[in-house]
Amino acid sequence: MIQTIFPFYFRYLNAIQTNAPHLLRYLATAFIVNKRRRPQFKDFIKVIQQEQHSYKDPITEFLACVYVNYDFDEAQKKMKECEEVILNDPFLGKRLEDGNFSNVLLRDEFLENARLFIFETYCRIHQRIDIGVLAEKLNLNYEEAERWIVNLIRNSKLDAKIDSKSGTVIMEPNQPNVYEQLIDHTKALSGRTSNLVSQILEHAHAQPAR
Repeated sequence: MIQTIFPFYFRYLNAIQTNAPHLLRYLATAFIVNKRRRPQFKDFIKVIQQEQHSYKDPITEFLACVYVNYDFDEAQKKMKECEEVILNDPFLGKRLEDGNFSNVLLRDEFLENARLFIFETYCRIHQRIDIGVLAEKLNLNYEEAERWIVNLIRNSKLDAKIDSKSGTVIMEPNQPNVYEQLIDHTKALSGRTSNLVSQILEHAHAQPAR
């Protein structure tokens, strides 16, 4: 299910908000486990913000904690709740080579990316980060957090370094890439335009012939 969500994102999002808000759980999961950050993500966060008073789910609340409220302590608690949700939801599973689905595999992928979401957002706010504090927010012990951060910096080419003496991560100033921002906005606009055209055509076909 997770793999097939995005092609229909714009077309059905409004219907989901109106008639089936519980499906936001699966959209949120798809955004979190997907390695490639999609241009629709910012729009989806706005939807989460709009719906957080009328619909609550640990997975959507996790995104609200990280990207709306910047409440990392609460995000840490939600991560534990999300783990239980994924393990017990029959529709949340990752397809294996034998055709079966594994909720454990999806859970591990979800938690890994959820930690990355927390780390990225936390780093945008703080230039110098205590590894011990960050370990607590990532639900890891100090040694695990340090290894995780080292691997992340190495693999993602993150502009940061670790000061082992002070036990901190030091973030280098990061200027926004205007070209990448323009591409993201263009992709998002294209998606919304396609959605609008589809709605207009559906409405036109539904009108009785005169």
